[in-house]
Amino acid sequence: MAMKGVIASAVRTLASSGSSASSTTFTRHLHASAGSKKIVGVFYKANEYAELNPNFLGCEERALGIKDWLESQGHKYIVTDDKDGPDCELDKHIQDLHVLISTPFHPAYVTAERIKKAKNLQLLLTAGVGSDHIDLKAAAAAGLTVAEVTGSNVVSVAEDELMRILILVRNFVPGYTQIVNGEWKVAGIAHRAYDLEGKTVGTVGAGRIGKLLLQRLKPFNCHLLYHDRFKIDPELEQQIGAKFEEDLDAMLPKCDVIVINTPLTEKTRGLFDKERIAKCKKGVLIVNNARGAIMDTQAVVDASSSGHIAGYSGDVWNPQPAPKDHPWRYMPNHAMTPHISGTTIDAQLRYAAGVKDMLDRYFKGEDFPAQNYIVKDGKIASQYQ
Repeated sequence: MAMKGVIASAVRTLASSGSSASSTTFTRHLHASAGSKKIVGVFYKANEYAELNPNFLGCEERALGIKDWLESQGHKYIVTDDKDGPDCELDKHIQDLHVLISTPFHPAYVTAERIKKAKNLQLLLTAGVGSDHIDLKAAAAAGLTVAEVTGSNVVSVAEDELMRILILVRNFVPGYTQIVNGEWKVAGIAHRAYDLEGKTVGTVGAGRIGKLLLQRLKPFNCHLLYHDRFKIDPELEQQIGAKFEEDLDAMLPKCDVIVINTPLTEKTRGLFDKERIAKCKKGVLIVNNARGAIMDTQAVVDASSSGHIAGYSGDVWNPQPAPKDHPWRYMPNHAMTPHISGTTIDAQLRYAAGVKDMLDRYFKGEDFPAQNYIVKDGKIASQYQ
């Protein structure tokens, strides 16, 4: 399929729904003036991997595949991976850019200070899902629009979560490590490898990803629990066979496996601290592809070291990229990776298409798909409150 056809197909497959709340003092007119716009994109650098796949659109080198399109319309498109420090490339352009495209996988932290400096800024786009790297309150107060490509990585993340559950349950990593090291000690793996069937799996959050994970888990004949602000549609709930748990602390001790699927907000930051982890079953397995800051970093290390957490896996860290001395790199029984679950090639095609679609609407003065708005007219979407 030609690239244009792939991107056009991807944009039609994006998911829907969403809402907003909060207040602001004024709104910068999103579709203000005609003419050339300065757009800055911040993406991870691919180096030698950039040329290995023509659909590798999420890296700095390919920059979502929209450079020629933007420049053909007279717009200026600056692309960088340099986002941190007082002399970084991003800050050289912050004062006169109109649009900033960032990504959860290599987050450009859009602080209140940066927003204050960005006098021409109108639009903040997230290439992917998850806009907590942006100070949403400051964005709302400044009248900015924040949007992301809702639904673009739902399948990608849910599949990754299922993989991580199986990796932990079957004690896969020590087996792989043995082979790499030239060893063969079956007992070193088998003494804590289990079947997933019959285990109780609970998801903290049952939005798009959480629901899809529960659906993917159904054939494994697990006991499925979920905690969320809202109940799943009764018909779907019955079809999946999942049970709603209104009280998070009551659900945790029932679970052999806990999966974090809630956004990072003021309420969920540090949600799993020492006290809450202590309420989990001894030997619990935890998968977190949501956000690293939902967990208390040291509490996870301590519980993993004591065996209260028997295995921890995820691709999200606090901060990102994780420094070399981050304690999760060295704690026992982990299966951590860089932030990769939502940036498969398929997901990249979807969020590249979604960003291009929103930019096109922005230039034409048209509204975005309603579910994509995170901040609009000074109001913050309900999932981030």
